[in-house]
Amino acid sequence: MLQPVHKPPKLNLPLYSSPVPAGFPSPADDHIEAKLDLNLHLIKRPAATFFVKVQGDSMKDIGIFEGDLLIVDRSIDPKSDDIVIAIQHGELTVKRLKILTSKTILSAENSEFPDILLDETGCEIWGIVTHNIRQHCAR
Repeated sequence: MLQPVHKPPKLNLPLYSSPVPAGFPSPADDHIEAKLDLNLHLIKRPAATFFVKVQGDSMKDIGIFEGDLLIVDRSIDPKSDDIVIAIQHGELTVKRLKILTSKTILSAENSEFPDILLDETGCEIWGIVTHNIRQHCAR
């Protein structure tokens, strides 16, 4: 059962002021600029926020992979092109919402998966994906 985060604990971690180049290495700089609380950056509305873990690879072309942890905000009104968590036929799915003139669809970001046409069969948008967290080290 999904449970909303009511008040996440404060967790201040060091934020180094030097950016980390993704190209050529630069001299080490260990100046700590401030303490950083990820809750302030990742969770804007705690009472409306929940987390889900991704299963499958229907969104791999935009960098959402199996095992990723998604942060979802239920208080944001869905708009076309948002990445959403929807429930259809009793199952959760993560897809891109496309609102067109004549129809609304949930679209995978992997050409091997078909679009899902939203009709009267009942589909509810549960929230908008605001962030994606991926683990890079398994230990």
